[in-house]
Amino acid sequence: MDLNKAQPVVGKSVKRIDSLDKVTGEAIFPGDLSKPGMLHLKILFAGRPHARILNIETQEALALPGVVGVFTSLDVPHNEYGLAIADQPVLCQDVVRFEGDQVAVIAAESEEAAAQGRDLVRVTYEDLPIISDPCRAMEPGCLQIHPDRPGNILKYIPIRKGNVEQGFAQADVIVESTFYLPMQEHAYLQPEAGLAYMDGDIVVVETGGQWAHHDRRQIAHALGLPDEKVRVIYRYIGGSFGGREDISVQIILALAAYKTGRPAKIIWSREESIRGHCKRHQTFIHARWGATREGKIIVASVKAVMDAGAYAYTSTMVLGHVAYTSLGVYEIPNVQVDAYAIYTNNIPGGAFRGFGSPQGIFCAELQMEKISARLGIDPVEIRMRNLLHRDSLLAVGTPLPFELHLERQLEECARAAGWTQDAAGWKKPAAGTTRHAERKYGIGLAIGFKNIGFSFGFPEVSSIIIELHGEQEVKQVLVRYSGAEVGQGTHTAIAQMAAQALGLPIDIIHLITTDTANTLDAGCASASRLTLMAGNAILGAAGEVMKLWKNEERPAVASYTYHAPLTSDFDPETGKGVPNFTYSSVAQAVEVEVDTQSGQVEVLRVITVTDVGKAINPLGIEGQVEGSVAQGLGYAFMEEFITHEGQTLTPNLSTYLPPTALDMPGQMQTIILELDEPCGPWGAKGVGESVILATAPAAVTAVQQATGQWIDRLPMTPPRVLRAISSQPSKTTA
Repeated sequence: MDLNKAQPVVGKSVKRIDSLDKVTGEAIFPGDLSKPGMLHLKILFAGRPHARILNIETQEALALPGVVGVFTSLDVPHNEYGLAIADQPVLCQDVVRFEGDQVAVIAAESEEAAAQGRDLVRVTYEDLPIISDPCRAMEPGCLQIHPDRPGNILKYIPIRKGNVEQGFAQADVIVESTFYLPMQEHAYLQPEAGLAYMDGDIVVVETGGQWAHHDRRQIAHALGLPDEKVRVIYRYIGGSFGGREDISVQIILALAAYKTGRPAKIIWSREESIRGHCKRHQTFIHARWGATREGKIIVASVKAVMDAGAYAYTSTMVLGHVAYTSLGVYEIPNVQVDAYAIYTNNIPGGAFRGFGSPQGIFCAELQMEKISARLGIDPVEIRMRNLLHRDSLLAVGTPLPFELHLERQLEECARAAGWTQDAAGWKKPAAGTTRHAERKYGIGLAIGFKNIGFSFGFPEVSSIIIELHGEQEVKQVLVRYSGAEVGQGTHTAIAQMAAQALGLPIDIIHLITTDTANTLDAGCASASRLTLMAGNAILGAAGEVMKLWKNEERPAVASYTYHAPLTSDFDPETGKGVPNFTYSSVAQAVEVEVDTQSGQVEVLRVITVTDVGKAINPLGIEGQVEGSVAQGLGYAFMEEFITHEGQTLTPNLSTYLPPTALDMPGQMQTIILELDEPCGPWGAKGVGESVILATAPAAVTAVQQATGQWIDRLPMTPPRVLRAISSQPSKTTA
């Protein structure tokens, strides 16, 4: 096959390369794995939010027929791990800090024996005070959950710009609000599972996750092994949404296989999964914004308190996105932001689609809506007067790296939703008619942005290997790439981009993926980064490998590492910095009908305008948009993760209710803009997360338009909506 002769595939809705395996059942997920002679594992979870461990008795469990081993902290050479900060024990030795802390691992010949053995491990606890309120955790004299963190403060970020006192003195209208954003469960289809075994002196862990090479580093560190003595392989992954970014079963699988020399398998139950893995951070935000009577936002003060839970996970990074997105996509000359991530005895907060930006954008968009209402200026018109432009200074004191085309997105969304424009400005559509007198119509609109790629000075690189095989013609292309396919369609986009870069048909492109023994580090399947990062790495490797092929090197093999533009962390006093090297943005409208007798909300239509730079696979983008809308509507209306004093009261999917197909809107309209990303391959950038940013604030505004009441606390369940309808008219503070 001659190079550069095939038909272009970038921009085409090609069939997903994993679709046939998944629909026929041929796909092997971690829970499907087995090996002869394997052991079955069960974990003894703490089951209590905060306690000191006085004693662990394992003799009775070890005496049970079928139990091969019981492992505790004494069996872990370096009993610590963590994605950002190694503050979590693999197996707790002295203290448990949340109900999902792991205390012991039981290995047995059968799953039943392992479960029985787990119930025979006797742990003596001394219960400690429970700190479940992050605001209370900050108070002077409160018990420290981690002894080296005064005030239980994991991270504090201040952002300062201009003069806030002067700004409020000049404001004609001031709006003050307090928002509560809840925890959200990832509810991915497959709970945590995996299989580990020895291959000579190498520990092999087959599982699912988001960053195989970082899993390997954490496993190797805990076991006291060099990295090359650990191999991590990802099988098909049943969803993630950020929830698999942090370690769950990987280390204990490796520990059991390493200690026993036998294969070891585990599958968490749904309840274990819900209690044991991280959640979207619950966040409390108090915002005070001021504007001129002409609708120019001139000052904003925000205090955000984010519940990190018992351990750091990704909270230090999530907090950064809460901090700067709480000001939205608007240029505000006078700013004060104080953002805190606070340790509590709750389930740790971690990565979840949007990574802190949904909380921040919720604050910004509702403040903008409330100011719009107070001033009597159309919501689209007031946004247009305040949007960031290419030469605008962000609150962190630096400009956007590239133009975001916010005006174009907002205009496209507004027109699709029925807004009109004349010489006087933008005008909202008239209220739609409803089927029954007790049903009221509302429409809301929101706009937001988030980072693409790693932020705050973290080195952002991605590596790939391309091999061309054949004699006179290229018969097969092997692409070795470790970025995780968690359902988002990345591997299909990789195949498309490789075919396009090489000028070869996609049907001869074969991926070898997510195996640390056979791939280089591509980074994490997070931050909507894989398409941009991998595409640039592909372009670099394709150029190198084609030179080798033309020089008659057979097979031709080339690797390439793409280095993204540099970012920087916040200045510790002013917050000044370059947090991100590029952004993705969205505008969205939500139409609802509210039953004023029951509080039930029916979502009629969701319009999404997303700028993808260049659509690598348009149908795949539509799927990402619709999935984001589903999770955003769940966050807005249904998903209430209830805890009390650190204990989960909604530990299964019959009490915690994510949306189903029956809860989706009657119409979902996706408008894809291709406005060229300067640092993206073929001008492309990621789209996996940005859509979820606008859904909840647009939905809240739609409900307010229908009922006349602002609901500043999610989710908007029917009882909460009904209480709002029955309450006195909302007031904002001037």
